[in-house]
Amino acid sequence: MARSFATTAIILCCFIIAITALYQISIAVERNQEYPIDWSLKDNVAKIVVHKHKRVLELYDDKGQLLKSYPHIALGKNPYEHKMFEGDGKTPEGLYYIDSKNPNSRYFLNLGISYPNQTDIANAKRHNKSAGGDIKIHGLPNGMNVIKELFLQYGDWTDGCIALDNASMKELYEIISIKTPIYILP
Repeated sequence: MARSFATTAIILCCFIIAITALYQISIAVERNQEYPIDWSLKDNVAKIVVHKHKRVLELYDDKGQLLKSYPHIALGKNPYEHKMFEGDGKTPEGLYYIDSKNPNSRYFLNLGISYPNQTDIANAKRHNKSAGGDIKIHGLPNGMNVIKELFLQYGDWTDGCIALDNASMKELYEIISIKTPIYILP
């Protein structure tokens, strides 16, 4: 009995080590994968518009011309209405700005969104709650690009962020500048 327990423990440890190694390799492959990028968009994007009900993210130039559209975005698990409190699973609505870029997040790249603004904070305080924060545009969870079709079919799965496939996220990450306005519409 002791020998079979030890054998099972060794097999389990080897399995965990193998899974961890495959996960790390998958993350490295994702970060180093070559994705096509439309470099003509760089320095031409004046604003980002997200239509929550259509599940689409669009890029516009300074003349209001549509430059590119990214369909099939995912939103918070509770996507309807404006985010009001931490943990409500809603994606914010309104005018915000891209305020950061993170190449090493839990998800494949991310662009920070300036939520909460002063109005969001004041509204949450009136209810004795936190407005939350850490709202991003990001790709799939690291190591999960191999099952991207599951995420694309699942629908809304974030905690309030806007998620895209990794190829689209890589392009956005490269072409979007800090301080770019983002209009998140119902």
